[in-house]
Amino acid sequence: MSMPSAEESGPVFRRVPDLGALELLLAVARHGSLGRAARDLGITQPAASSRIRAMERRLGVALVDRSPRGSRLTAEGVLVTDWARRVVEAAEAFDAGAQALRGRRDSRLRVAASMTIAEYLLPGWLIALRAERPGTAVSLHAGNSALVAERLLAGEADLGFVEGLSVPTGLDAAVIGHDRLVVVAAPSHSWARRRTPLTAAELAATPLILREEGSGTRQVLDAALAAAGGVAPPLLELASTTAVKAAVLSGAGPSVLSELALGEELASRRLARIPLEDVRLRRDLRAVWRTGHRPTGPARDLLSLTRAAH
Repeated sequence: MSMPSAEESGPVFRRVPDLGALELLLAVARHGSLGRAARDLGITQPAASSRIRAMERRLGVALVDRSPRGSRLTAEGVLVTDWARRVVEAAEAFDAGAQALRGRRDSRLRVAASMTIAEYLLPGWLIALRAERPGTAVSLHAGNSALVAERLLAGEADLGFVEGLSVPTGLDAAVIGHDRLVVVAAPSHSWARRRTPLTAAELAATPLILREEGSGTRQVLDAALAAAGGVAPPLLELASTTAVKAAVLSGAGPSVLSELALGEELASRRLARIPLEDVRLRRDLRAVWRTGHRPTGPARDLLSLTRAAH
């Protein structure tokens, strides 16, 4: 039996890329361009390229395909991006907790939010909250709608945000906005060239790149296609919207995603919106809290801000 090498048996941090490299990979997934990712993070493109190459050497796999048209994640890169997001979120949670320990804080707010709201709506709300309550220490946990409900019911969050069809048992809710799911594919996909809308039966019969079960996006899609026989077994099942978008951009297959998450990709025509007939994919966005525990303090203020933005 062969013995593990010193590198394989050493501390795990020696084999894991640093946070800066993981944040760069997430930026490449967001922008579809190494140059734009570098500008987003305030570094030069040569430095970004060097950091990606070092990460690929460390992991032993190619993560990014580079071409004159931009940078695309490889299949391995899509998976690593999904894992990287969890590591970065854990680091952000650690940093938020460390900040809360330093100095005096006027108050604390623990927020749990489903992925689409956490990525595309909450940052603006929290910036507005900071202007009103600069002393509030905010910690954010992002996960699917089922996990948001679990954290609230366990007393681990003061206020939650979900995207599903119904209010989880044990929670009260207020509608704070609306969203629509849309079918998207890479411009090279055959659906992008069709002249007629996609039918519910065609969508249901096609393996898609999807969010995991328990997410609000998946709940809405499952319900919408129930009459057409239900969703086909997924081509890929990923735990974040960013990872799903990266897989679709790579040409791996079509998906159904929140319109909130697709503004840049649709405007730049990096993804094609596929017309769909006779399928309702609209959903409510809700703030949720434990039944009998109406939000107070900074949670109440954040809830008011979301309603003002609606």
